[in-house]
Amino acid sequence: MKRRFLARTLLALAAACSIAPAFAAWPDKPISLVVPYAPGGTADALARLVAQHLGPRLKTTVVVLNKAGASGVIGQGEVARAPADGYTVLYDATPLSINPHLQKLPYDPDKDLQPLSLVAVTPMLVAVPKSSPYNTLPDLIKAAKQSPGKLTFGSGGQGTVQYMGAELFAQKAGIALTHVPYKSGGPFIQAILSGEIDLGFGNVPALTAHVKSGMVKPLAITSGARNPGYPDVPTIGESAVKGYEVYEWNGMFVPAGTPAETVNALHAAIRDVMALPEVKERFDALGSRIVASSPEDFRKFLAAEHSRWAETVKAAGIKKE
Repeated sequence: MKRRFLARTLLALAAACSIAPAFAAWPDKPISLVVPYAPGGTADALARLVAQHLGPRLKTTVVVLNKAGASGVIGQGEVARAPADGYTVLYDATPLSINPHLQKLPYDPDKDLQPLSLVAVTPMLVAVPKSSPYNTLPDLIKAAKQSPGKLTFGSGGQGTVQYMGAELFAQKAGIALTHVPYKSGGPFIQAILSGEIDLGFGNVPALTAHVKSGMVKPLAITSGARNPGYPDVPTIGESAVKGYEVYEWNGMFVPAGTPAETVNALHAAIRDVMALPEVKERFDALGSRIVASSPEDFRKFLAAEHSRWAETVKAAGIKKE
């Protein structure tokens, strides 16, 4: 009996010793952080900041790869199909929760991607051109009710939170607005500046310089509470639509099936990075609020986002392409 017990103990120790070096070797090469959008946007800027600090934490290099196209679907699909070994990570945003309701996807985001952390949330400003006759959100809503469909709003495309956030606002406010889609966020912002459209929902980093220059007027903000950078700008919830709260979120994922040890190590490193004062300072400067959630809390957040946008798309009568 004692011999059998001793033999089993030795086998268990041998197995543990053989496994430990295999895991300890991760990561032994660079990690790819895939951003499924073009360089220059908010998600790209924040992903590069995270990568800069994440590499040293993991004792490797984290390389940002932009895989833009189809509202993020191209990059998302690449990560979903990548080996589940911890060397390919997705840094994504709100379109991940919107795309499944607008188009048929070559992957299943719920089954093929494993949430790591909700990194941060960024509110949007309801902005109008400087020449606009509207100075408050109630003024704009009143005009929209008087002339249904006359007022136009823009976005960087159908799958963007700028589009869906404005659509949800219109539904909750009981007004009809006409959507004008642009190929990307840049032309959309220019359309607000030039007065080509009547209004737009643009994230804080994209609009702040234009607000400071006086080229656009912010009527409201989409966050649940007033933003420290815009203390005089009311929330949509307090000025027009009670309970309204929408963000452009950023989060990180790995392919489903990634080993739990690797997921835990990545998540711990992400939490450490987001706690750095210099990282928080940069996020604050861009108007973003750091969350750094657990994988499970992020999964719950995604489920709520999925439900919200499914209802919005259905109410708008948008057909899946």
